[in-house]
Amino acid sequence: MKKYIKSTLLMLCGLALFTACSDDNGSNPTLTEPSVFVLNTPANQDNLVDLAHSSTITLTCSQPNYGFPAATTYNVWVGTEADMSDKVFMEINSKSPTLELDAATLASTLTDIMVWRGKTEEDFPMTIPVYFQAEAVMTKTTGDAVETTRILSNIVSFKQVALEFSLPPVTAPETLYVVGNFCGWNWDNCVSMAQTYGETDKLWHLVYIDGSGIKFNTNTAWDGGEVGFAGITIDPESELGDEIIDGDGNIASSKPGWYLMIVKCNIEGRDIKYTVTFNKPEVWLMGTITPKADWSEKEEGCMFTVPTTADGEFVSPEFANDVAGDGGARAYVKIPGHDWWQSEFIVGLDGDKISYRGAGDDQERVDGKAGQKFYLNFTKDTGRIE
Repeated sequence: MKKYIKSTLLMLCGLALFTACSDDNGSNPTLTEPSVFVLNTPANQDNLVDLAHSSTITLTCSQPNYGFPAATTYNVWVGTEADMSDKVFMEINSKSPTLELDAATLASTLTDIMVWRGKTEEDFPMTIPVYFQAEAVMTKTTGDAVETTRILSNIVSFKQVALEFSLPPVTAPETLYVVGNFCGWNWDNCVSMAQTYGETDKLWHLVYIDGSGIKFNTNTAWDGGEVGFAGITIDPESELGDEIIDGDGNIASSKPGWYLMIVKCNIEGRDIKYTVTFNKPEVWLMGTITPKADWSEKEEGCMFTVPTTADGEFVSPEFANDVAGDGGARAYVKIPGHDWWQSEFIVGLDGDKISYRGAGDDQERVDGKAGQKFYLNFTKDTGRIE
């Protein structure tokens, strides 16, 4: 009897242990790396889809088999070739296997693809097949992706998608940022070009160019949009254009020094072409502070001295007269084809910063006294009157 009781107790303990192990497996399921992820064929794949008159395009899929239900993030690739050779990623970050694509965003993405393939705005509207491939990845409670679970679906399509040209018009930049050895190639210390009044796609600045050269960009970043020597056309009317050379891809000078750099932004199709004028770095006084006080351009004896270093100051002649009110202490550079006031600037409106008129209205005036001078640092865009 004792042996029987002992055997029975051992059997019960073993059963309890087996049950505990089974419960443990249930609470800690094994992750399976999926090999199949199905994007469902759209029921209306043969119908005409007009993106201009749609708000969303809906796709559905099944969650990949991870071995258990799991938090999953879905995104979509879209292309116009059946093999997805021109596919572009559309980030929707859907948490549901019902994928809602914004029709306007899809139209813009498809227009980008067609332009990349050589189409122009005149080729639109058009009707094209569009292909989709979903991407799924399991996510942790932190939102981080479990990369080993990332998987692409099969490819589905809409056979007829009506597409209108859906990109914003290309416009000339309001400014260009110039970087070079003068500022340590640091975008945080770059200079911003000013617009020319009456021709806002023509930008200018005094720039120090040496043998290592400069680049410019519409953004203050090394983002692939920076323009070097190969990206410009030198204006044949430049006063100093023959000094500008290719310096390892940069816009460099064979005679390091200061230049009045004028960039004309020409829009050709979806591209912006840059024609650059390199003129003498002449800065002039203007107004009733000059000896003649008659508002004539390039008055004799009114040109600033030009520094020999990138951090040097342009210094004006002494003011000939006291000025206040409407006259004011004013200076300018001469842009060919424009009056002086269309490229003027003032010091003293915003601390020690140089304030460029640009495309703005007439500026407030800053007073000056006979015997004072302008001191201007165009590398830092700062100045003073004293």
